[in-house]
Amino acid sequence: MRVVSLVPSLTEAVALTLPGTLVGATDWCVHPGDLDVARVGGSKYPDLDRVRALRPDLVLLNVEENRRADADALRAAGVPVRVTYPRTVAGALTELGELLAELGAPAEPSWLRAARRAWAEPPALTPARRAVVPVWRRPWVVLGGDTFAGDVLRRLGVVNAYDDHPERYPRPTLADLRARSPELVVLPDEPYRFTADDGPEAFPGVPCALLSGRHLTWYGPSLAEAPALLADQLSRPVRAG
Repeated sequence: MRVVSLVPSLTEAVALTLPGTLVGATDWCVHPGDLDVARVGGSKYPDLDRVRALRPDLVLLNVEENRRADADALRAAGVPVRVTYPRTVAGALTELGELLAELGAPAEPSWLRAARRAWAEPPALTPARRAVVPVWRRPWVVLGGDTFAGDVLRRLGVVNAYDDHPERYPRPTLADLRARSPELVVLPDEPYRFTADDGPEAFPGVPCALLSGRHLTWYGPSLAEAPALLADQLSRPVRAG
């Protein structure tokens, strides 16, 4: 089977589990580091002519990572697509197992079994902390409810202050963020690269946890190490100044 992946986490999952299956991936697919396949542009604006030229049996996409227009265009051209949309850790583990089996994996890979074990009883903050989770600034965008990353944090003892918001990615003002009276601000380094010098200063006096965005949002081999790594990062917040 010839597969093109437009989703970095799925690129890593397929490359490690079924070497030789991938024939194309986006420019942002940097894991595993030695991946040697044709590049087809970005996740949001892939070069569909390059994708079609690779004659894939299947193209992997994700509802949040990719555009519906590209999925529709590939289908219209007769290219089979698989669109993923995990919104919980359990859903991601199930979806990964099903996808890899369909692609020909004879058994679940060791990394997926390790991920199932790691998330069976993940370490969690005690007591749980009420938090806001910005994923962008200028303008501010935060994590709402019904999201994969939100479920990751919930399982690690983080209570999302915007979990009940009608939008999955609300765009509050900074004043509204502060008015939520968070006990913790969670700042991932993807998709916006929050750092100790860019983010905490907006929340004076509030602990800010700097998290690996890859481990917070990717659903693939990184899931196996995510609980321990994220829990450690959550336990070591920084403060402005």
